Amino acid sequence: MYIYDEDRAPDVPQLNEPGGNTTRKTKAPAKADSAGWLLPAALLLLSAVPLAAGVFRLTGLAGGAEISQDNARFFASPLPVVLHIVSASLYAILGAFQFAAGFRRRYPGWHRLAGRLLVPCGLLVGLSGLWMTLFYPRPAGTGELLYAFRLLFGSVMVVSIVLGFATILRGDVIRHRAWMIRGYAIGLGAGTQVLTQLAGTLIVGPPGELSGALLMGAGWAINLAVAEWVIRKRPAAPARAV
Repeated sequence: MYIYDEDRAPDVPQLNEPGGNTTRKTKAPAKADSAGWLLPAALLLLSAVPLAAGVFRLTGLAGGAEISQDNARFFASPLPVVLHIVSASLYAILGAFQFAAGFRRRYPGWHRLAGRLLVPCGLLVGLSGLWMTLFYPRPAGTGELLYAFRLLFGSVMVVSIVLGFATILRGDVIRHRAWMIRGYAIGLGAGTQVLTQLAGTLIVGPPGELSGALLMGAGWAINLAVAEWVIRKRPAAPARAV
């Protein structure tokens, strides 16, 4: 059987090392572990506004907030939006820790255990998002372009997670990693859209139907571009026979 371990270096015996090198070697992994938390922290920060908005939405639904034109569709059919918010929150938080290399080294079973929850959560995020796009009444300002973007990126997210799951069942860890990164990047699109919408508002003013759709699409596109850069930048680690 072959096991892919991207976080462990090969065991090479070190001969005649002076005592001073031991201290240096001890400090280096600690520094690497500390730096390894920067990416998960950034991903959690990126998710903060959408997560807070989701909590606010759930609180309003549970507390019987006043029904308006903007939220009437959620009160009429609350299950899809509740599933979407809960699964998206778990997906964003658990997924961020999958990028903490030091954490994965310390707890080797974490990646597989969390992955068993991340796959159904990610599929729920994508499928509930598609359901709401197709069957909820369109909110004001949602034109054909934004409608198409939501269908496109929601479908790509679902397909990416399905392919990620299928490839790991075949033992193809390299492609599994790539597809799961793509799916997670799309799932975090809402966080990047906060930034693109803010930037667009500051530069050209409040967005209209077309510019708003383009700014939303830019959030997903930016995340996918970064994901592809990460996938191609990191060299594939060789499989290790055990």
